[in-house]
Amino acid sequence: MHAPLPLAGRTALVTGVSRRRGIGYAVATRFAELGANVVIHHHRPHDLDQPWGADDLDAVRAGIRSSLAPGARMDDIGADLADAAQVEPVVEAARVLTGELDLLVCNHAKSGGDGGILDMTPEALDAFWDVNTRSTLLLTAAFARSKRPRSDAAPLRPGERIRRDTPFAEPQGRVFWMTSGQVHGPMRGEVAYATSKAALAGVTATVAAELLELGILLNTIDPGPVNTGYLDPETTDRPLDELEAHLATTPFGRVGRPEDVANLIGWLATPGGAWVTGQVVTSDGGFSLG
Repeated sequence: MHAPLPLAGRTALVTGVSRRRGIGYAVATRFAELGANVVIHHHRPHDLDQPWGADDLDAVRAGIRSSLAPGARMDDIGADLADAAQVEPVVEAARVLTGELDLLVCNHAKSGGDGGILDMTPEALDAFWDVNTRSTLLLTAAFARSKRPRSDAAPLRPGERIRRDTPFAEPQGRVFWMTSGQVHGPMRGEVAYATSKAALAGVTATVAAELLELGILLNTIDPGPVNTGYLDPETTDRPLDELEAHLATTPFGRVGRPEDVANLIGWLATPGGAWVTGQVVTSDGGFSLG
C-alpha cells in the first residue's frame, strides 16, 4: 500500500510557473496533490514577449493552492534568472517557507526569438545559455550547498569525490532538469535553445554523480513536444504543417500534455522513484521513434 500523500512534509521549489498551460504549473499542482508544500518561481515579463502571451498570476496561484493537501503551504517568488545574482536568493527564499527544501525542479526556460546558425550572435547564445543552462547549474549548486555547506572546503579536483561517512537510508533531496529533443533530430531555427538544453543533458551524469555523494538524486527529463500554447495555430511561433503530418502517422496522434510530464516527475519524486538517478529520460509517447 502506498501512502496517499507520499510528499507530505516535503517542500518543493518549481521554477518557471507563470502560466496555467505550462509544464511548471502542472508539476507544481501534482506536487500539491501528493502532499508537498510548494514554492513557485515566475518571471512574467518573458511570457509577455511571446506569441502565446502571459497568464493571470493570481489565477495561477489560486489553481495550485486549491490542490494543496490540508496543512500544506504555498509561496511564490518573482525573479529574472538571467541575472546570476538573483539565483541563490530564490533558493533561500524557498527554504524560508518551512526551513527545509527537498525538491527542486528547474523548469524555467528562455524560448522564442532564436534563430539558425546563420543568425547566431554572441548575444543570442549568451541569452539562452544564461537562462537555460547557467541558472539551472547555479540553482542546483545552491540547493546542494543547503544540504552540505562547502564554503570552507577546497574545490573538487578532477576525479575527486565528496567524502561521506555512512550510506544514506533514503534520498536527501531530488533535482529535476529539463532538456529537449535535440538528441533525436534537428531543431532547425533553434540553435541557441538546443545548445543550452544539450549542455544540461550532456552534464547530467557528471553532476548526478557528485550530488549522489550528498544523497541527492538528479534526473533530466526530455518531454518531447508538449503543447503549452506554442503549438496552437493562433499563437504558434513556427509552421505546423510538417508537425501535423507527422502526428497523423503516430500511434496516439497527439503531442504531449503538461500533465504527462507532471505525472512522471511526480512519481520520480516519491519513494517509488528513489532508485532512478543520473538519467536523461525521454517521455514523449514514442514521438521520437516515428
